[in-house]
Amino acid sequence: MQRLQAIVSGGVQGVNFRYHTVIEAKRLGLVGYVRNLPGGGVEVVAEGERAALDRLLGFLHRGPSHAHVRGVSVTWEEATGEWEHFGVTF
Repeated sequence: MQRLQAIVSGGVQGVNFRYHTVIEAKRLGLVGYVRNLPGGGVEVVAEGERAALDRLLGFLHRGPSHAHVRGVSVTWEEATGEWEHFGVTF
C-alpha cells in the first residue's frame, strides 16, 4: 500500500474537479481526500495499491472535461492507513 499526495494546478476550481476525483478514487478502491487550496489548486491525498494510484494520477493529469490542468506535483510515501473512505475535505 502506498500514499500519493498530488497538487494539481491550473483551472481546476469551479469545474467539479473534486466531485469527479471522488468518483474516480472510489471506483478505484482508494481512500483519502481531495480539497481546494487557497491559491487556486487542488490537493489530493490517496492511499491504496500502486496500480490504482497510478490510474488516479492519470486522471489528475487530465481532469474532468471543463478543467484545464497545467501541472501535477507528486509525492509518494508509505500508506498510513488513517482513512476509511475517500471524500472532500475543507
